[in-house]
Amino acid sequence: MSRSITADPLTQDAFAGFGDVIDTAGEADKIINQGLCGRYHDRARVDVTDGRAGVSLFKAEPRSLPVTLEMVERHPEGSQCFIPMSMDGFLVVVAKDEDGKPGRPRAFLSAPGQAVNFHRGTWHGVLTPLAAPGLFAVVDRIGEGPNLEEHWFEAPYEIET
Repeated sequence: MSRSITADPLTQDAFAGFGDVIDTAGEADKIINQGLCGRYHDRARVDVTDGRAGVSLFKAEPRSLPVTLEMVERHPEGSQCFIPMSMDGFLVVVAKDEDGKPGRPRAFLSAPGQAVNFHRGTWHGVLTPLAAPGLFAVVDRIGEGPNLEEHWFEAPYEIET
């Protein structure tokens, strides 16, 4: 038996308890490069323990809604930032921690030009692009020791719009 979740638009207010929405909303903090570039400064907090922040590239297979959500994961030793390398939206799934396990998931649809940074220890779905090429820059912890916990749901969720 699956359970249904409706994906909402990704906004900073709705996502605040899970991480940062990275975008160019509002005025630029500073104009640089001979007046040709707006700098939107310090939009996310990279938070790692016992290691360092690194940049990797992920190429994920695009999916279509509805999406079946069977598991979520979290990274207790570092935040994880997904930055799409195209102007396509993607699906973002998160869940609050309830005594070491995820609560009911929430789903968000990003707008073109948005990225997310999951706070350290936040339960989240896997990278889920909704269009090709599914290429993302990912900023996360590089270091020794385990930094991945997975939780498989007894019954999957169906995420739809």
